[in-house]
Amino acid sequence: MNLPHDIFLYPPIHPTMTDTHSHIYGPEFSEDIDEVIARARNAGVTRILLPNINRDSIQPMLNLSHAHPGFLYPMMGLHPEDVTAGYSAVLDEMERLLLQPGNLYVAIGEVGLDFYWDTTFRDEQLCAFRRQVEWAVRYRLPLMIHCRAAHREMVNILKDYRHESLKGVFHCFGGTLDEAQELLSFPGFALGIGGLVTFKKSPLPDVLTHVPLNRIVLETDAPYLAPTPHRGRRNESAYVALTRDTLAHIYKVSPEAVDSCTDDTVLRIFNRLKE
Repeated sequence: MNLPHDIFLYPPIHPTMTDTHSHIYGPEFSEDIDEVIARARNAGVTRILLPNINRDSIQPMLNLSHAHPGFLYPMMGLHPEDVTAGYSAVLDEMERLLLQPGNLYVAIGEVGLDFYWDTTFRDEQLCAFRRQVEWAVRYRLPLMIHCRAAHREMVNILKDYRHESLKGVFHCFGGTLDEAQELLSFPGFALGIGGLVTFKKSPLPDVLTHVPLNRIVLETDAPYLAPTPHRGRRNESAYVALTRDTLAHIYKVSPEAVDSCTDDTVLRIFNRLKE
């Protein structure tokens, strides 16, 4: 893959920056959410996308989204680490929400596979992920995919839907060049890049020199994985600017060019943001 530097010479005068993955509706932000949102706006963030986690996170996510229309956008999905024996009933409830007229959901997420800590519900995770991929097909929504220690299983499932015009983001990418190239063989997808790229010993900058900038979107995964110099502390959406600045250094373009290119990719993937 060659880096298309030439398209970044003349970025728009007013670029925008999107945090495509932030859990600021969580209890970690209950004491200062207004300040967190204000800091994000002041940093140049113009949209924050909120991936759902489980049944309990739905209402806090929706409450915050309704309080900040046009700035916060919710998703609907069941996180793989929250898949248990009763997952099917939870998915039934979530699908009913996706069917409600006038719903705000811009993607199916956060969904995927995670076999890193525990494989007790491995089969259930596989079934839950497949069902939620089918939602993406049925409701024409992009996917926000979490994958840890399950790359091959995830790719094998997605291959079954290769001809369904799927789109989405491979959240929190931190893999090898071979893995990046395999993921980007799905043409509607981008890699979600967050704080990992700023870590001193991260191999990710070397990998990204082989990935076109227009196949990347910005994210924080707040409150997790805060970038340098905030590593180890609570992450928040304002810090997406630090990831953007690191990408500008890697790609040898201006921060505004990163804003412009990544935001174009966001709008290409998340169709409902243009409604």
